[in-house]
Parts: sequence; structure tokens; C-alpha cells
Amino acid sequence: MEHPENNPEYAGLQVNSGVTGQSIINPYLKRNRFRRRELSTAEMVEGIVKGDVTVLSQAVTLIESVNPDHQAKAQEVINRCLPYSGNSIRVGISGVPGAGKSTSIDEFGIHVLKEHGGRLAVLAIDPSSERTKGSILGDKTRMEKLAVHPDSFIRPSPSAGSLGGVARKTRETIILCEAAGFDKIFVETVGVGQSETACHSMVDFFLLIQVAGTGDELQGIKRGIMEISDGIVINKCDGDNVDRCQMAATNFRNALHFFPMPESGWLPKVLCYSGFYGTGVKEIWDMIYEYVDFVKANGYFDFRRQEQAKYWMYESINEHLKSSFYHNKLMQQQLTVAEQAVLAGQKTSFVAAQELLDLYFKNLQAP
Repeated sequence: MEHPENNPEYAGLQVNSGVTGQSIINPYLKRNRFRRRELSTAEMVEGIVKGDVTVLSQAVTLIESVNPDHQAKAQEVINRCLPYSGNSIRVGISGVPGAGKSTSIDEFGIHVLKEHGGRLAVLAIDPSSERTKGSILGDKTRMEKLAVHPDSFIRPSPSAGSLGGVARKTRETIILCEAAGFDKIFVETVGVGQSETACHSMVDFFLLIQVAGTGDELQGIKRGIMEISDGIVINKCDGDNVDRCQMAATNFRNALHFFPMPESGWLPKVLCYSGFYGTGVKEIWDMIYEYVDFVKANGYFDFRRQEQAKYWMYESINEHLKSSFYHNKLMQQQLTVAEQAVLAGQKTSFVAAQELLDLYFKNLQAP
């Protein structure tokens, strides 16, 4: 491109054309040199059982893949790891955004590793964008102590639109973490409020984190979320906020008396603590271990895990049916036609959906 400054009328001024833009990639780089060798199913299972977190991370990535070939291999890995699983305490942690879930997990994890030993896995679910479908996956930045602890494993996963703020593959990831020797597992939700059934259906103890002094205290007393909580803790109980936290704890205790007794026979406790200063954390872990001993003694611990296994069997059926419907070539063609009919006002959404389902099942029955 010619520069006008080089015209004769601009005497004494000259602009060079410059250097052609160079590629940012090293031309001597051999791409295949850094390609990681794909592990076989046996090698992956062996690495997981030995507690290799690198292999465990690869297995979790395999589980989260939507590639049908990867899914088949992932299911085989899960089945082989199943005999080594089940020997952990699974704790679900939820709360409103800003309640301090990540900071609390950092304090809870460091305390239990220091006092009780063992290994801790944190499965943090990060909300995905409805527009771009992407996630930040930055939970490790808020768990500074656990992120560098040799006996901890933090795995952030995108929610990808899953109900309850729990990734669909979290259940399988728990099995792999248990097979890798992690005897304490945290499942952190995105904090969506009341849709926490999915998280409750995969943990032994469901912990609800609340905060006081935010305005309408009634917003924290939601029947749906409190009925499934095994323990309620109020964070940020420090400084000038102590009295407000104690008052909120009293309100929660009074509200719990109006709820029916849970199937476990355990009346949820309400405690106050400070995640920032780490005060009151010991009492929370004492409550969790007391609950586990209580439900193991009355047989509810095993009953709950059996019910959870049955629940996820039906969830898997629903997921596979949905996937089969949307990946059917005939349905993909008819979906576009039905969508245009709905947009043109020729059919209602419900009629169009019913016709598509009838066509799908009819096509399945055809020889």
C-alpha cells in the first residue's frame, strides 16, 4: 500500500512500507511432538486406582465429552471403577450467590485435611452462559489453600444448562474420585436457589449456606430448599454482623420446627461461622460426622444411597431418550418443519410437540 506521505509535495518525509506480518506460531514447531498419547481403558482404570490425578483428570474429561465413542469408553471406565467406589463422605454445598461458598469450601477442606487426614475432591460447578455456552471455570482462584494442597483435587465443570446447578456427569465423576482414593468429596452448586434436587440426589449430607443482614430474611426461609437440607450454616458471622447472624439462626431454627421430620430422623442444625476468619468450622464438621454416624446407625445412609442409584438410573434413561430424539435424522428434518408451523401460527406448540413424538415412536416401531 502506497503512503501519500511519499508524494513529491512532501519533501523530506518518507514512510517505509514496513515488514510483512509474521505468524505467531513457531515454524519449526512439530505439532505431533506434544500430542498426548491416548490411554487405553485398562491403563486409565489402573491410573485412577493408583490415585494418579493426571489420569483422573483425563477420565473426567472423557466423561464430559459428547463424542459417542468417548461416552462408550467412559462408561466402561466407570463400570470397572465401580467396585472401588462408595467409601467416602459426599457433602453437597449450596447457597445464594455471594454467600461465600468457595471461600467456605477452602476453609472446610483445609480443616478436615489437617484434623482427619485423607484426601479431598472438590467438584465445583460453574454456571454456563446461555448465550455463548461458555464458563469461566475460575473456582480454583477462590480456593487458594486447597489449590496447592497435595491431598486435594479441584475439578471445575460447566453446568451446561443442567437443572439444579449440577453438571450431568458429576455423579459419574464422584465414582471415579472415590476409586482414586478420595474419602471426602464436596459438590458445590452454582447457587441457583431452590432447584437443588439434583445435588441432593448424589450426596450424603446437604449443607445450605446462608447470610444474614441482606434485607428480607424471609427470602432465606424457602420451604423447598430447607426441606432437603441436613444442616444450615450462616456465613460472615464476624465483626458487626454477629448479632444479625445469631438472630437469623434463631429464625431458621424456629422455621425448621414447622417442617415435617425428615425421613432420616435427623433434625437439621443451624450454626454460625466465618469463612473469612475460619471460626466455627470445627463445629460444622462435628455436625457432619455426627449426622453420618446417626444415619449409619439407623440404616438410612445405605437406604439413601440405594434411592440415589435408582434416581440416576431413571435420569440416565431420560437423558438417552432425549439424545436419541434430537439425533434422529428424521426428527431433525421434521423439527424444522414443525418450528415453522408454530412460528406461522398454524399449530400450537403442544400440538406440534405431540405430533413429533407420535412420529418418533411410530418410526421406532417400523420394521
